[in-house]
Amino acid sequence: MHFKWNYKPPTPEEKNAAEALGAKISISPVLAQILIRRGITTESAAKRFFRPQLNDLINPFLMKDMDVAVDRLNDAMGRKERILVYGDYDVDGCTAVALVYKFLQQFYSNVDYYIPDRYDEGYGVSRKGIDFAHETGVKLIVILDCGIKAIEEISYAKSLGIDFIICDHHVPDEVMPPAVAILNPKREDDTFPFKHLCGCGVGFKFMQAFAKNNGIPFSHLVPLLDLVAVSIASDIVPVIDENRILAFHGLKQLNQNPNVGLKAIIDICGLSGRDISMSDIVFKIGPRINASGRMETGKESVDLLVEKDFAVALKMAKHINQYNELRKDIDKQMTDEANQIVARIESQKRHSSIVLYDENWKKGVIGIVASRLTEIYYRPTVVLTREEEYATGSARSVTGFDVYSAIKSCREMLVNFGGHTYAAGLTLKWDDVPEFRRRFQKYVEEHIQPEQTEAILDIDAVIDFKDITRKMYSDLKRFGPFGPCNQKPVFCTVDVYDFGTSKVVGREQEHIKLELVDSKSNNVMNGIAFGQSGSARYIKSKRSFDIAYTVEGNIFKHNDVQLQIEDIRPREDDEPLTANS
Repeated sequence: MHFKWNYKPPTPEEKNAAEALGAKISISPVLAQILIRRGITTESAAKRFFRPQLNDLINPFLMKDMDVAVDRLNDAMGRKERILVYGDYDVDGCTAVALVYKFLQQFYSNVDYYIPDRYDEGYGVSRKGIDFAHETGVKLIVILDCGIKAIEEISYAKSLGIDFIICDHHVPDEVMPPAVAILNPKREDDTFPFKHLCGCGVGFKFMQAFAKNNGIPFSHLVPLLDLVAVSIASDIVPVIDENRILAFHGLKQLNQNPNVGLKAIIDICGLSGRDISMSDIVFKIGPRINASGRMETGKESVDLLVEKDFAVALKMAKHINQYNELRKDIDKQMTDEANQIVARIESQKRHSSIVLYDENWKKGVIGIVASRLTEIYYRPTVVLTREEEYATGSARSVTGFDVYSAIKSCREMLVNFGGHTYAAGLTLKWDDVPEFRRRFQKYVEEHIQPEQTEAILDIDAVIDFKDITRKMYSDLKRFGPFGPCNQKPVFCTVDVYDFGTSKVVGREQEHIKLELVDSKSNNVMNGIAFGQSGSARYIKSKRSFDIAYTVEGNIFKHNDVQLQIEDIRPREDDEPLTANS
């Protein structure tokens, strides 16, 4: 994919401010400028940004219903009631269940956990799960990362004498379930200052409040922060404010002393001995936790995350890794089939969205396929499969477009739906899919902006290779953890050319390993361009080009720095880089 580059040169005032801030905090004006553009304009704000403190976490009792939730949990423990920790089968749900279960188990033994079967029970609260709770004597269910729309199911549970505490982060409806307490920062009547917690984050705030209420030192919660970091990275929530603090200290825990189950996954991923980043979670750790829920049952992932014996955990991690390999094969096959359908449907070229359905596609993988199609075609995408008389599916979106609202506009024909701005799930009658497609596409056409259907690459700064030093790389690392709203800075260097040793690499010769010379400073830099082998011929022609890239460490050469090339642009017209060029 070739991007439209978006670069806004700093004004003279911004340059002066960057010089001043950089001098105060001992970083280059270029990096200080990036801080300023991200809203960090003072020395004190920069210090808080670079050194997130757990003491700055928001008081959990500012969340609506938190006092009620803690009181109900205290009552359950005091009356020795059986408690069930229930969660979604994805990474966010599994880590949330593992976190709450592990924490409560330190102080209370009459607690169990439950993950619904994606294929047998579907998403969220199921009657089967409630019946299991009733049969096993459960009086309180703490549900995580789902439940905000389960009005009928929670009413049914209430009729059986079972109370619910909901810990969710998905957008609520006007009418909410009859739970004892609903912890959700997205509630319209909630004044909690940070609205972008993941499900595991809401569960953590609940346990933080419970600990505070019962005089349990905060240090008991710190070992669980690795689970929160895995959830924040995998659920693609903004890595700012509260999430930044949790992710920063969660990554520290993950690197220094991860829980036994995560340590096993780290070993299986080949990440042992490396400094694990948010990107490693997104592409290696998260998919493996997700795999059991996609292919079989998510309970296996929670079993792994709460396991205490490393030898047992390693065996479980190997089993889950097999699920992940199978998932990748199915994912590739389904994506290929979906691409063929898009290619056949000429009218797709005229639409601002994609809605595809096939009754043979595997339910657990359609979310990944929707994500891949969104990346390829840069349009909001819905992918559906058949389940008896119903269609069930996932939606993914492009930057700035609210796919949840698009789905909500069709709500009268939906059996169920839920999610947030960039990802959602839905269920409807199979026979209604064509009409849903028409309405969804009409909504997108009317609300999406032209620039939202373009792949835009935001350039943070234009620099020369001489600016890339070990000190600069060291300072850049302090900008992390990276994620939405705090993306890894993207740099541009213009007028570079091949040093003579660049070559195509990869199993399918899809990548380019580069050695480049900066025409301006004559410095040489190594780089890797994943999936961009189509540019190899131009590069080898000795003509110059511009590159957009992030600065990375080379894991094969300690303390070495290399470029990860995001895009390559020929300089055939020799035009200078300008805003929106």
